[in-house]
Amino acid sequence: MNEPLILAPVLQEKIWGGKKLHDVFGYDLPSDKTGEAWAISAHPNGPSTVENGPYQGMTLAEVWDQHREVFGNAKGEVFPLLTKILDAADDLSVQVHPDDQYGMEHEGELGKTECWYVIDADEGSEIIYGHHAQTKEELEQMILDGKWDALLRRIKVKKGDFFFVPSGTIHAIGGGITILETQQSSDTTYRVYDYDRKDEQGNTRELHVKQSVDVTTVPHVDATPEMNSVKQGDATITTFVKTPFFDVYKWEVNGKADFVATAPYTLISVLDGNGKLIVEAGEYNLTKGTHLILPNDIKKWTIEGKLDIIASNA
Repeated sequence: MNEPLILAPVLQEKIWGGKKLHDVFGYDLPSDKTGEAWAISAHPNGPSTVENGPYQGMTLAEVWDQHREVFGNAKGEVFPLLTKILDAADDLSVQVHPDDQYGMEHEGELGKTECWYVIDADEGSEIIYGHHAQTKEELEQMILDGKWDALLRRIKVKKGDFFFVPSGTIHAIGGGITILETQQSSDTTYRVYDYDRKDEQGNTRELHVKQSVDVTTVPHVDATPEMNSVKQGDATITTFVKTPFFDVYKWEVNGKADFVATAPYTLISVLDGNGKLIVEAGEYNLTKGTHLILPNDIKKWTIEGKLDIIASNA
């Protein structure tokens, strides 16, 4: 497989979603309440589809299951990563994710460690990241008493910020923020608080207090990666985070840059600009909203143009 797997995203409606995934990235939306584009996904709740080459029309999950050589014969029952773009027109629920052990035992799937690159943010936007409780007992009591202002840590954000969100971290994306999320391939979320919102039928969404207390890291530990940037041709390569689950980078190309594979396969999401990807098999246009995987047989490639790209590998 000597050409990239170009993938079509799956659009997901959410109570907090909006229209930016169309207005900014040009995706066809199912409604004006579209919150997520599952851009590179093999998860059964939204597998993306290959748009080109010999596997055109197959889902990423099918390629993973039937053609593991594409991924360097990587181990694991499931494709390990999931890349999303989120449009938070309104606040997301306050939530927390389990680790792998708890997730497999209670939900039958991986836990979820994730990270966020802030594509854009309205002035004054903020996230919730962590909490102030010192014991599990204090955490549970503050949740039951609804002491949200005392419990939750709020952080102002701006375009270009990056946050690492390990499993066990209480968090929420605030309204007015668009992010690219790199995460483990899991759809398990435990809701701590949802602002007493009601859906169109007048129902509040289910909360998961016991599970949230079970999996939350107490006391909160800030996970601040040491980011570094290097020049590579006409590109600036920023390493955001390297973890047992994923490594995540930003490639800012302004001209031409050559790359050499450092992993069996690489996930690429174009956040802005125009250009082209050059591999031995040919040239491929790169535009805002393009998502692809470079398979194991592509050991080197060139990117030309003016582009902002988030890349990751497992």
